[in-house]
Amino acid sequence: MMKTLRLLAALTGLATGLGLGQESPPDPVIDRKLPPPGIEIPAVLRTQLEARLEKFLDDAWGAGNHPLEPDVAVFGKAVRLALLHGEIYSEKELPLLAEMLDLGEARLKQLEEGSTPWTSQRGLLVRAYRSRIDGSIQPYGLEIPETLDLSKPVPLLVWLHGRGDKTTDLHFMKRCLGKSQALGGKVPDQQDAIIVHPFGRHCVGWKHAGEIDVFEVIDHVKSQYAIDPDRVALAGFSMGGAGAWHIGAHYTDQFCAVHTGAGFAETARYNKLTPETYPSEVEQTLWKVYDVPNYVRNLFNVPVLSYSGENDKQKQSADLMAEAFAAEGRELRHIIGPGMEHKYHDDSVKEIWAWLKECWAKGRDTSPTTIHLQTATPRYGRMHWVQVVGQEKIWEDTRIEATRDEAAKSITLTTKNVAILRVDAPKKGGDLSGVKLVVDGTSLTVEQPGFAVDSVQLQKKDGAWTWGAPDSPRKLAGLQGPIDDAFLEAFVVVGPTSPSADTEVQRWTDFELNHFQNRWRELMRGDLPMEDADELNSVDVSEKNLILWGDPATNPLIAEMADQLPVKWIDGEIRLGDQSWPAATHVPAFVFPNPLNPDRYVVINSGLTFREGHDSTNSLQNPKLGDWAIFGLDQQPSALTPGRVAANGFFDVNWQMPKTKE
Repeated sequence: MMKTLRLLAALTGLATGLGLGQESPPDPVIDRKLPPPGIEIPAVLRTQLEARLEKFLDDAWGAGNHPLEPDVAVFGKAVRLALLHGEIYSEKELPLLAEMLDLGEARLKQLEEGSTPWTSQRGLLVRAYRSRIDGSIQPYGLEIPETLDLSKPVPLLVWLHGRGDKTTDLHFMKRCLGKSQALGGKVPDQQDAIIVHPFGRHCVGWKHAGEIDVFEVIDHVKSQYAIDPDRVALAGFSMGGAGAWHIGAHYTDQFCAVHTGAGFAETARYNKLTPETYPSEVEQTLWKVYDVPNYVRNLFNVPVLSYSGENDKQKQSADLMAEAFAAEGRELRHIIGPGMEHKYHDDSVKEIWAWLKECWAKGRDTSPTTIHLQTATPRYGRMHWVQVVGQEKIWEDTRIEATRDEAAKSITLTTKNVAILRVDAPKKGGDLSGVKLVVDGTSLTVEQPGFAVDSVQLQKKDGAWTWGAPDSPRKLAGLQGPIDDAFLEAFVVVGPTSPSADTEVQRWTDFELNHFQNRWRELMRGDLPMEDADELNSVDVSEKNLILWGDPATNPLIAEMADQLPVKWIDGEIRLGDQSWPAATHVPAFVFPNPLNPDRYVVINSGLTFREGHDSTNSLQNPKLGDWAIFGLDQQPSALTPGRVAANGFFDVNWQMPKTKE
C-alpha cells in the first residue's frame, strides 16, 4: 500500500501531511520562472506516458538496492518532472518523453539480466547518483575518449554548463547524449581526459545544492572510473564560468587548475547596483558568501586562466577579478578572443587546452610549503593543511598566510580575524610531533606523545594563541549560518502535527511549507525529504539538519527543544533578545545549532531564502536572510519575500543575540 501511495505521489506531486489550515481567502499566486512553464501536452499522449511511467517506476522498484539503480531511475525522474511541471517547450520535443523512457527501460532490462554495458561505454553517455542532501537522483554527462587508457588513473575535466532556463533533466540528458559540450564543443576529439558534465541542480548558478552537486559528481565518477585525484581540473563558461570562479575560489585545494570563461564574479557591479538601489545591510553582507573578490587570495594556490570574448559584456567578470588580483599584487592570466562576443575563439581554445595539459602533467601539489587562505565565512575556511575554524568577527575579511620549513620542523602562520585555527600534518600519514608553530609571533611546540599527531587546534584567548577547543556553543566551520547553509547538507523537513490557534499563522505556515516543497522540486530537482514527527529516527537526528515548521504548540519537536532555542513563544508574544512581536500576526524563522544534536542545525519556519523574483539572473540567487528573521503577516508571501520582514539579522560568534543598538 505504501509503495502505491509513493508511486501516486511521484506522478501527481501531491503534498502529504499538509492541509491543516482553515478556510481563508485565496493564497497569493507566485509565477514560476525556473523552469518556465511549457506547452500543454496532448491529453491522449499524456495518459499514455503516465501509464508507461507508472509501470516503469513499478518495475524499477525492485532495483532500488542496486548500486547502479540511479543510472536506470534517472530517466523516469526526468519524465516524471517534465509531466508534472510542464517542461516540454515545443511540439518537436514531445518525442523526448518516450525516448527517455526507452533508454530507462533498456537499462532496466540489462540490469535485470546482470549486464551493465554502459559502465564500460566510451563516447557520450549519461549516468546518475543519489544525492546525500535530499536523496534525489541527479544526472551527469560523460565524454570518455575512445583511446584513453582507463587501466591507470586518468585526468578529469569538470565542465560547468551555462544558463539554460529550459534545460531541465530531460533536455540536459538529451544534450549530453548529442554532442561534445566542453569549451564550446571545440574539443570533441580530445584523447587526454575524461570530461564530466555535472547538472548542478539545473539553473542555480552552481550555488547552494548546485555547488555540492559538483563534488558529489566528482566522487561518483571516482568510484566508477580510475581518476587521478591530483589531476582534476575545473572549468566552465557563462553561468559555468561564474561557477568556476566561485567554486574555484571556495574549494581551491581540490583542483590542479581552474579555467573561467565569461560569467560573473560578484553581485553589485554585475547588476549595476548603486548605494541608492542596494538591498538591506543583511543582504549586502550575504553577498560575501559568493562574491569571489572576498576569496581572491585562495586562487594564488592554483593555476588560473580566464577567457573572454573581446566584445562580450561578461568580460566584466575577468576584468573585475584582474583588479582583485592586482590589489593583492598578482596578475590574472586572461585570454581574449579577438572579435568574439559570447563564444570561444578557435585559437583561444587551442591555447586553453594546451594549458590544461600542462596542468595535468604537473598535477596538484597536495602539501605546498606556502598557503594563502582568505574567506568571509568558516564554511569556506579550509586550504590544504590549514583551516579557519572560527572567526573573531563574523563576515569580516579573514586570512591565514602559512609557510612550512621542513628542515627546521617549523610552521609560521600570520592571521587576520581568526579566533580558532587548525593545522593538519601537511603530508598524508605525516606527524606534527615536535613541530614548532609560530602564530602571529607566538611560539608553540607540539608535544611528542609517542604516537603520530595528525592535527592540532589553536584558539586565541585574551589576544594570545594557545592550544585547545573553544567553549560551546560557538560559530564554527560548517555550523556558522546563515539559514540557507542548512540546505548544503543532508536535511529532513518536519511539519506541524496540529493546527495553530491563530488563523493567519496557520494560513502562512500551510502556504510557505507547500511553497518550499514545490520550489525545491522545481528548482533543485528533487522531492523535499519530509517525515512526520513521530517517524523521525536517531539517524535523522544524528546525521541530518532538522527543518521544523510551526511552533511549540503545533510541532512536538519544537516543543521538545523550546527551552534551548533563542526564540521564545511567551504570553502571546514572540521574543528574541530584548525585542518582541505579537505571535498572532508574526512568524519567526531562524537557524541554530540543534539542541538534540549540536553538531547539526535546526531551522525553524524557513526554506531557501531566495525566491522566484531572484531567478531572473543567477547572480541574485544568493541568501536573502541572515540567521534569523521575523515576518509580519500583514503582507502576503510574494516572489521576493515570505512576508513583511519586520526584523532580520545575525547571531554573534557565540550564537547569541547581539544587544539592540540604542
